[in-house]
Amino acid sequence: MRRRIVVTGGTGRLGQVVVERLAERGVEVQSISRRNTTVSVDLRKGTNIDQAIAGAATIVHCATTNGRGDIVATRNLIEAAKRAGGPHLVYVSIVGVDRVPMPYYRAKLAVEQEIAASGLPWTIVRATQFHELVAQILDLAAKLPIMPLPTGFRFQPIDTGDVADRLAALAFGPPQGRVPDLGGPQILDIRQLAHTYLMLTGKRRKLAMVPVPGAIARAYREGHHLAPGQAVGRRTFEEFLAG
Repeated sequence: MRRRIVVTGGTGRLGQVVVERLAERGVEVQSISRRNTTVSVDLRKGTNIDQAIAGAATIVHCATTNGRGDIVATRNLIEAAKRAGGPHLVYVSIVGVDRVPMPYYRAKLAVEQEIAASGLPWTIVRATQFHELVAQILDLAAKLPIMPLPTGFRFQPIDTGDVADRLAALAFGPPQGRVPDLGGPQILDIRQLAHTYLMLTGKRRKLAMVPVPGAIARAYREGHHLAPGQAVGRRTFEEFLAG
């Protein structure tokens, strides 16, 4: 009997790559999302979840609403998983959710807590920021003649493919609880990242370092979103931008 793995958010940036990695391993993969053409699943409303996860040995939970909707969606998924016999639930979170007081991070931490208390077999891995997110931040800043950059910010961007590889491996293994964080190969100051971005996009901009107040900015300056001891990603930000 072929192993069956369900990927929530399977049409999203990360979910699509996870589905590809699992399919390459020869398993039966069910991608579920609201945009799925076969089974449209709305985790927040609880629509069609039972049908979509029936017979799954593992669920890789990549779906996100970028807010508190994640909590309700995960509760609905957990209840459906219990009805389905208790498959292994693998969840991807973010480094720093317990130390950076951002609303989205707080929601991700609450989801971790829901999963850990669910009674299901579970594994959680936290990753640093994706290359795409850092590039989007720089794209936005570069729309101005002078790029405003937050003083003292560093990032450890990681490739989507590196995270997908880790999730696929965890999906095949036993439940492990909280596993070591997953960080990109380099920790770079925002100014270094901006110079790389400008060089590879061919744009010419002056940089302006801007002090940012508040607890969230302080947490970023203190590096609570970084995983220096887990710099295991392979593809650098420069390689990502170079295509």
